[in-house]
Amino acid sequence: MAAREGSLMRAIVTGGAGFIGSHVVEALLGRGDEVTVVDNFASGKRENLFERARLAERDIREDLGGLFDDVRPELCFHLAAQADVRVSVAQPDVDADVNVIGTVRVLEAARRHGTKIVFSSTGGAIYGECERPALESAARNPIAPYGASKLAGEEYLSTYNRLYGTGHVTLRYGNVFGPRQDPHGEAGVVAIFFRRLANGEPPRIFGDGRQTRDYVFVDDVVRATLAATSRDGGVFNVGTGRETSVVELYEACRRVSGAEVEPEYAPPRLGELQRSVLDVSLAERELDWHPERGLEDGLRETWVHIAGA
Repeated sequence: MAAREGSLMRAIVTGGAGFIGSHVVEALLGRGDEVTVVDNFASGKRENLFERARLAERDIREDLGGLFDDVRPELCFHLAAQADVRVSVAQPDVDADVNVIGTVRVLEAARRHGTKIVFSSTGGAIYGECERPALESAARNPIAPYGASKLAGEEYLSTYNRLYGTGHVTLRYGNVFGPRQDPHGEAGVVAIFFRRLANGEPPRIFGDGRQTRDYVFVDDVVRATLAATSRDGGVFNVGTGRETSVVELYEACRRVSGAEVEPEYAPPRLGELQRSVLDVSLAERELDWHPERGLEDGLRETWVHIAGA
């Protein structure tokens, strides 16, 4: 079911108290939709909630059928996940329980009401090492259980599309950054750098810092996420098509913050990619979307948020 132009929609956002999820909720409320947030606050934060959004404090591994019966959502933005690569390596069963079983629970609840799902997946963790910007058709070679579990979630969506004729959409995000990102999470390198710089502490760079990522600002990600509701199925990369090394990122953070702190270097981490960058041409063509915010522009907005927190 595609979103109706100009019409109020009923939407569920799993992980809606989290970093990206809360921005999606804010955008939906801004256009007048009715929003229900599903979050168990394992990583989400109550301060990220909005008064006009209903809260269902639930775990996605539970049976969500009753909630969907009550809300009757037309859209479900499925962002709840176990997103820490280190946790997935140490506890792959927990990672699979949340990211695979949880996704199946969401799919089953949505199926009863013809609810369209937009699923937040991951680019870098699924493609593995990139020799060039990865197309959606590139080989999937995850090197950590996190990438494998998100890929399994994608395949479940595709299977439901074939089996039940649904039009669920998968978005493979690059490295998303922006305000509300958790400075204590594994995936929040920008927030981690800025928080330590704000405290006058040296940020830590793992390995030699030459590993690259595709850093995309959260506002651009939200626009792509909402645009995906117009599509009847499909998988789309959401990034910038540009790669930035960790050292280059740190130097940009230092310029934006005005800090003069030198970083510390630590041994590389197990399961970490050396090169990750996404080709976003399909999203540009099919979603009529392109990234608008440059790296330093997005970093400035993020720094203002973190420094003022």
